[in-house]
Amino acid sequence: QVQLVESGGGLVQAGGSLRLSCAASGIIFSIYRMGWYRQAPGKQRELVATITSGRSTNYGDSVKGRFTISRDNAKNTVYLQMSSLKPEDTAVYYCNAEKVRGVLSYDYWGQGTQVTVSS
Repeated sequence: QVQLVESGGGLVQAGGSLRLSCAASGIIFSIYRMGWYRQAPGKQRELVATITSGRSTNYGDSVKGRFTISRDNAKNTVYLQMSSLKPEDTAVYYCNAEKVRGVLSYDYWGQGTQVTVSS
C-alpha cells in the first residue's frame, strides 16, 4: 500500500521559513518524480515544485527563488524548504509521487499539511 505522509506545516509569520517533509512508503521512491502542490480556499490546486528521479527541478512562478525542493532517496523523503513566506503562500500543501511508463501512469497523493502565513 502506497503512503505519502507530509509533516512540517504550521503557522508562521510573513518573512519566516518552514520546511515540509514527505515520507513515502510502498513505492520504489528513487524512480518517481516527486512534487509539492498547494490549494488555497476557493482556488484550484497549483504546482509548487517538482523534482525528477534525476534531480531536475521545476518551480511554480510564484515560489521561484524562495522555495527549494530536494529529495533523499536513502530516506524515501522529499523536502520543501520555504523561505520569505508571504500570506499568499497560505494553503494546504500536498505531496505527490508520479511515474509514467508508456501508457501507464502511477499517481499518488498525501493527505496534505496546512501552512498558514500571518501578516
